[in-house]
Amino acid sequence: MKKLIRLVPIGALVLIFSACNSNTESSTEIKEVSAASGGQEAVEDDVSQKDVVKIAVGSKDHTTLVAALKQAEYVDDLSNAGPFTVFAPTNDAFNKLPAGTVDGLMKDDKKADLQNILEYHVAVGVYKTENMQDGQKINMANIGDITLSVKDGKVMVNGVANIVASIPAANGIIHVVDAVLLPAARN
Repeated sequence: MKKLIRLVPIGALVLIFSACNSNTESSTEIKEVSAASGGQEAVEDDVSQKDVVKIAVGSKDHTTLVAALKQAEYVDDLSNAGPFTVFAPTNDAFNKLPAGTVDGLMKDDKKADLQNILEYHVAVGVYKTENMQDGQKINMANIGDITLSVKDGKVMVNGVANIVASIPAANGIIHVVDAVLLPAARN
């Protein structure tokens, strides 16, 4: 009887190790898929609220913004936990820029300029329109400040961009704007 009691734990260990070893292929596949996915932006979840990047990707009005985020390599950053407030210019907003501006910024040698502009559209924290005040300044990711104007419940950014819609996201909020915000030139 004592021999049987000693063999039970050993048998259990053998079963555990064999179960772990038989699952090696699945474990390897999961690791390979995770590594190939590139990070949080690749997580597929049709149940939870979407993050700011997934919302932008799903919008036909933000294809230029999404292309710029990819070129600047900011998709991973904005897919993370945040919280972020993103002032998201529409395609029409980008079209208002002088001809060739967007194409020029999408070139590899202009990546730093593109990143600076995109960072000027992102604040750390959640700023809801109902809490925005006339004259309020918000520090952006590029260390520049934007200034808000509030009149009759409508919010304007830097006197040039109207907030036309606000969309809550899993990692913050998106304010759709009708103009591209251009930061002051860096010295």
